[in-house]
Amino acid sequence: MDEIKIDHPDYYARPVLSFGDTVPKLLIIGLAPGMHGANRTGRPFTGDFAGVLLYQTLYKFGLSSHHKSISIDDDLQLFGCRITNAVKCLPPKNKPKNVEILECNKHLAAEITTFIGRNGRALLALGIIAHRACLITMGLKFKIYPFQHGKAHTLPNGVILYDSYHCSRYNTQTKRLTVKMFEQVFEKISINLKVPIKNKR
Repeated sequence: MDEIKIDHPDYYARPVLSFGDTVPKLLIIGLAPGMHGANRTGRPFTGDFAGVLLYQTLYKFGLSSHHKSISIDDDLQLFGCRITNAVKCLPPKNKPKNVEILECNKHLAAEITTFIGRNGRALLALGIIAHRACLITMGLKFKIYPFQHGKAHTLPNGVILYDSYHCSRYNTQTKRLTVKMFEQVFEKISINLKVPIKNKR
């Protein structure tokens, strides 16, 4: 982080906090801040390509006030959902190691505990690492709840864990994840949570 502050003195370059509704029904969990995305702006999925599809989809489904997130100082609001990451700080080479995931897991566990305590009902894991991190917070086994895009796992505490491929540039450009595939996940979530399915603004 010190080197980044020297090379990019205007970057946020510290742990990135969650963003969104304070009493959400849905908690979206990404991987980690991107070097020139959240690490620069201070808001999850803001400033890099991965946020483009996410915020467009949130807006389409009535979960945000705008279709894009520009900076931490814009007037974007989220409705009924909150966004966080499994790892809070920029990992080396943008790829978190297991030790970093485990070290940050206590923070994710606290977030999920608060989320459930406020009657949160659904988790959306963007990618297998976020999926595993969610299971670790609750002491659940991956072999019982394996990652699968589009899958909805009902957990012992009643919360539903939804899986999606991460909305990264690589996944969308290779068509591993398409707009339709991503929106289908939100269709399921919207129906189950009874939140607006389409933005009427």
